[in-house]
Order: sequence, then structure tokens, then C-alpha cells
Amino acid sequence: MSTTKTVLERLACGVALTCLLLPGAATAQTAGGELAPISVEADRVGESPTGSVQGFVATRTETGSKTDTPIREIPQSISVVTRDQMDQRAVTSVTEALTYSAGVVAAPFGFDPRFDSPIIRGFPSANSQYLNGLKLMRGTGDTTSIEPWGLERIEVLRGPSSVLYGQGNPGGMVNLVSKRPTWTSFGTVQAEGGSYDRYTGAFDFGGPVPGTSEFAYRLTGLARDGSGQTDGLRDDRLYIAPAVTWRPNAQTSLTVLANLQYDRASSPVGLPAAYTLYSNRTGITLPRSTNLGDPSFDDSTRTLASIGYEFEHRFNDGLKFQQNARYLWIGWDYQNLYFNGLTGPDTAARGASYNDESYGTFTIDNHLEAKFATGALAHTVLLGVDVRRHTLDTLAEFGTAPSVNVFAPVHGVQINKNVWYAAKTDGTLTQTGVYAQDQIKLDKWLLTLGLRHDWASTDQTTRYVLGGTSITQDQNDRAFTGRAGLTYLFDNGLAPYVSYATSFEPVIGNYAPALGGGAFKPSEGEQWEAGVKYQPTWFKGFFTAAVYDLTQTNVLTSELVGGVSQSVQTGEVHVKGVEISGLANLTEGLDLIANYTYTDAEITAGQNAGKRPANVPENAANLWLFQNIKTGLLAGFGFGGGIRYVGSRYDLDANTNLLPSNILFDAAASYTTGRYKLSLNINNIADEKYVSGCGFFGCYWGNGRTVTGRVAYTW
Repeated sequence: MSTTKTVLERLACGVALTCLLLPGAATAQTAGGELAPISVEADRVGESPTGSVQGFVATRTETGSKTDTPIREIPQSISVVTRDQMDQRAVTSVTEALTYSAGVVAAPFGFDPRFDSPIIRGFPSANSQYLNGLKLMRGTGDTTSIEPWGLERIEVLRGPSSVLYGQGNPGGMVNLVSKRPTWTSFGTVQAEGGSYDRYTGAFDFGGPVPGTSEFAYRLTGLARDGSGQTDGLRDDRLYIAPAVTWRPNAQTSLTVLANLQYDRASSPVGLPAAYTLYSNRTGITLPRSTNLGDPSFDDSTRTLASIGYEFEHRFNDGLKFQQNARYLWIGWDYQNLYFNGLTGPDTAARGASYNDESYGTFTIDNHLEAKFATGALAHTVLLGVDVRRHTLDTLAEFGTAPSVNVFAPVHGVQINKNVWYAAKTDGTLTQTGVYAQDQIKLDKWLLTLGLRHDWASTDQTTRYVLGGTSITQDQNDRAFTGRAGLTYLFDNGLAPYVSYATSFEPVIGNYAPALGGGAFKPSEGEQWEAGVKYQPTWFKGFFTAAVYDLTQTNVLTSELVGGVSQSVQTGEVHVKGVEISGLANLTEGLDLIANYTYTDAEITAGQNAGKRPANVPENAANLWLFQNIKTGLLAGFGFGGGIRYVGSRYDLDANTNLLPSNILFDAAASYTTGRYKLSLNINNIADEKYVSGCGFFGCYWGNGRTVTGRVAYTW
């Protein structure tokens, strides 16, 4: 009874908190009298590529072309996780949002509230995440984690994307699209309680600014007090995101987007493979709650702040200019203990790490879009230039820590700072790119051509504090990238296509003097893809099937040179695959997600030639069904669930350990009455105990059964 009372009290506090933050919100819709709506192009075509979507099926995107284009006209595989899908599945991170996506391993290392690190088409894509089309730069501690409550949609473009976005890996990119102001007043306030003492209050409201027809606003916020299945793990967050749009006329608009996010997010400590992955051999299985770190020592505080704008001006129906810019700053102080191997059957060695990081990134993207015809050919031409300047100031230290009993860890012990490694890094990374794209239509044929040239430079100094030495990296890279795609648009919604695309990514560092020295070359990728997309004309759905052949060259690997291990660029990774995906509203209120992924990945050159890249399963699949009942005695109820399968995969490129496959079941139920909605989500219903990932610092349990309850009020 006391536990139930505590939960109800905290939920009540969450509702009260969000209500206090919304003075007068309930009357915002009518304040100042009736407002005249402003007509915009999205109102005419029905769906905005950055706006809300009813249900799971989005049909338009800007991510794949930087123009407002139907998804079926993009000659690459692309998927969209809509706001409705995120809400129905009660996701609390970008990682969770991607778990029902094709071609994506969303959580290769299990639950870690500090960052999101998806793998796309066999390639780690932690450094290929974008917010509103502008790249999120990452650092030593993988410091990017964007709050999904502030997002309208999450888009995954699979395959190389350098032709529009510059440097990046060939597997794909994730573009996070923020919530924006709307010209219709609305509001939502909700409270949430869940497993591991997670309690959240959130709000989202906006509309036209009272008394004016030129301004619209939106304010989104969240407060969370939470932990995880590991004892002492923290996952606290404060988030606020104001936005305003000024539209003085139908041709011009300016939207300012800002957010401030404060996290206190600690990291789970790895556990011995002997008592997790190989517990069937040893006969001993460690509980998921085991913490080989120390909550009194482990600490992580991170602040992310950004402000930017999106400006658009239409000169006429055929000519438009857009400029998007943002400055984003991240400050992170982090210290924790880490598992460093077993020194006895019951004793784990540990180390201590300390990080102090500060990053600042300014990005601006300018492009001109022109629509015109040359005879029978209809053109949509995009000409652009973007510039990014990223500065970093970091201090990374590693020290000693006392060992711990694996089966009975004692917390609260004295940890003296005894540092054996310290590196101070200061630097500036810049990139300038010019790009051109032409989407050419001839009857039902669509030819997409793109070309880009980038100049990337690194001016970075790392000083090894204890040794007194320093390394200066002064590196300049340049590269051409491109894409060509041909699509045929049938009247019935079918769109078969074939495409070729390339990518590049600078590799920071130098060859060893024994190998001649000099900067490493950029890593390069190329992909052939063929597929078919189907957007039915007789019901709301979107289906895709794709096959691809993808290669990355100039990959860093290690080789012995004069008896010493040196980094060389002899590595190569080759991935071939098949992806089948479906999203649909099958009948009234019935939503469907279905995905199957086959990945044939191999390291074809270098130190681990012949082996499979880390954390890449050969097979993966997922299915989600949810029925909202619209009529009858059960009107207002909704229920459904999903199944997720991830095949076996290796922990490291050296293929040291094979992680078994796992199947997880999820369930969801909801009830809507008037302006209120109650929902309940259960992930991993069967409480399947599985290892989600292993690495140099141990193995990590996947999340056990988690239960989340929400109550929301909308107006």
C-alpha cells in the first residue's frame, strides 16, 4: 500500500509541476479573440515534411533530398518514425524509437542513458546523427543524447548521404526533426511513472500568438527523475524547448528553434563474461542489478544548449531560398569506475576515468531551389553551400581504483585520484561544402543527380599531461561525392528504383614515421542499391523492399611494423543486404509496423579480414500491431503489442565472443475519454534475460521487463 501511495503521490506531483509551468494554457486557444489562420503550402498539399503526421505513415521528407519530396521519389531507402508512433510505444530515448526500424541495430550496448549509438547497415552511426538537417558533432565521451519528447519525427536515410551532408559513414544517417510552431492552438500535459522509479512530467503547447496573425509559438518541456535496472544508476533530465515562427506574408517565414537540456545520466558498468554471457558454463549468473562501480563516485552532469533558425523566402512559385543555422554547445563533467577484468573467481579489477569536455558547433546551410522546365523535362534544381565549425576543449584522465567482490560489491569506499594517463585536447574542425542536385522528371521517369565537393580541416593539439609530450594534428582533406538514381513512378503507387552513391569521412591521425608519416586519407564508401517502394492509392500505407551492396575502404586497422603495432589504412568492410519494411493503417484504427533485415557483412581486408563486423546480426525482424477501437461498447480502448528479434552477433571485430540471438515481446494498452488518455506499456513482457553487448570493458545485460504508465490531458 505504501508503494502504491508513493507512486500516486509522485504522479500527482508530476501533473502539478507541468500545470504550474503552464499559466493560462487552458485559455490560450481563445485568448485575444478568434485568430485568422495563415495559409501555407503544407495546408494545400496536406503533409509537411517537417510537420506532424496522423498515424504511422509519413509520405514526404526533406532528409533524402533537402527539398520537399515524396518519399517514394527518393532513390534510397528511408524510413520515418512519427510522433504518433513514439507516443503509442511510449519511447523515452532515440534508441527506443529506432528499435522498430529496418536495417538498424538500435542498442548494440544495451541501455545507456548518456548517448544513442545505432548501427545502420553494419556501420556504427553514432557520429551520423543530425538535428533538423544540421550535424550533431560528438566527442570523446559520446556526449549527444537528444530528448525525443521534443521531436516531431525521426528519419533514417540508409546508405551514403555525403552528397548533401558532407562527411559521414556509408551506412546511413539519423535526422531528428524538432517540434515546430503551428497555426492551430493546442496543448498537452502528461505525467508518467514506470519501473526503476522513473517519474516524468511533460508539457507541449502552442499556436498563434494572441493578438497577431504573423507569429506562432510553441513551448515544449520535460522533467524526469529516474534510474535504471542497475543499482544506483541515474537517468535524470530537465528539458525546455521554446520555438517561434514569424510569417509576415505567404512568401517569407523565419522560425527560431532553441533548447536547453540538463542531464544527470550515469553509465552501467560492464560485468564479467563468465557470469553473464557464459553463465551456463560457470553455473553462476549475476543479477541485472549488479553494479561493479560505485554510486557514491560515479557521476555525470551534462548541459546541452542550442539556438538556431530556419529562414525561407519564395521569390515566386519556381524559386525559393532557404538558410538554416544553429549554434550548439555541450558541457560535460563525468567520472566513473569501469570493469577491467577478473583477477580471481570472485574479484574484479577496476579503473577510474575522469572527463571534462566542452564543445561548440556553429553550422549554416544555404541553398537555392529552382523549379523549371526545359522542353519535356521538369527540373527541381538545388544549389547550396554549407559551413561547419566545431571547437573542442577536453581533458581525459584514467586512474586506479580498488578491486571489488563481484558477488557482493561494497559501495561507498574511498576512491583516491591516482591518475596514470591524462590527455588535454584543444582543436578546431571545419568543413565547407558546395553541392548541386537536379531532380529531373520525364513523364513517369525520375532521374536524380547530385554532386558535392568538400573541404575539411583539422587543427588539433593533444598534450599528454603526465609525459609532457604533445601531438599536433594539422590536416586538410578534400573529396568529391555524388549520387545518381533512376525511379519509375507507376500510377498505382509502385516506384522501382536503382541508385549509386558515395561517401567520405576524414580519419584523424598520421601514419607512423616507419611507414613514411603523413596524414591518413579519408575513408571512402560506395553503394549500389535497387528496390521498390509502394504507396497504395486505396489505403494509407507505405511499403519498401531494397537490396544493396556497400563497401568502405581506407579503414584503420593495426599491423606489426618492426615488431611494433602501428595503425595503417589497409582495412575494408563489405556489406550486402536485404531490407523489407511496411507501415500501414490496415483498417479503421489498426496500425502496423513490419520489418525484416538480412545483413551479410564481412571485414574483407586488414587485421580482422574474413571476420564479421562487431554487433551486426545476420538476421533481424520486428512486428508491431495496435488496434484503436472507434465504435461500440469498447470505443476509446486500444490494445496491441510487438515482437523484436535480433540474431546472433559478435562482440568485437576480432569475433572474440558470440552473443546469442534474442526475442522480446512488448505490449501496449490505452483508453481515451474526452480530453484524457490513459496508457500502459510493457516492454520485454517475458522478462527475457539476455546480453545486449560485450566489449573491452565487460558485458551488459539488456533491459528486463519495464512497465510505463501515462496519463495525458489535451486541449
